[in-house]
Amino acid sequence: MKEELLNEIKYDANGLVPAIVQDAHTNEVLMLAYMNAESLRLTVETGETWFWSRSRSELWHKGATSGNIQKVVEIKVDCDADTLLIRVQPAGPACHTGERTCFYRSLEKTF
Repeated sequence: MKEELLNEIKYDANGLVPAIVQDAHTNEVLMLAYMNAESLRLTVETGETWFWSRSRSELWHKGATSGNIQKVVEIKVDCDADTLLIRVQPAGPACHTGERTCFYRSLEKTF
C-alpha cells in the first residue's frame, strides 16, 4: 500500500476503520471487520489479515486458531478514505459459525 495513501485513512473516534473482506476469485463478500492502525500495519507487513476485536479489545489474526487464514491480494481505500476493501484468498470459511461468508442469511423479502 502506498505510504501517502496509508496516511490518508480516516479512523473513527475509536481509532477504527471498517474493512470489507472480499474473496479475490469469486468477488463474494466474506465479512466486515474493523482495523486500527496497528492491525492495518500488520496486515500490510504479513500479507495476512489482522483486525481489531471490538468485543475483546484486542488484535486478532484471522485464522490464528481455526487455520482459516486470509492471504491478502489487494487492499483498496474508498474515495473518502474511511473504508477499506481487502481482497483475499481465503484458506477456509470466513465466519466463526463455519459458513463460507458471514453474510449467509437473507431477509425474507426479495427486492
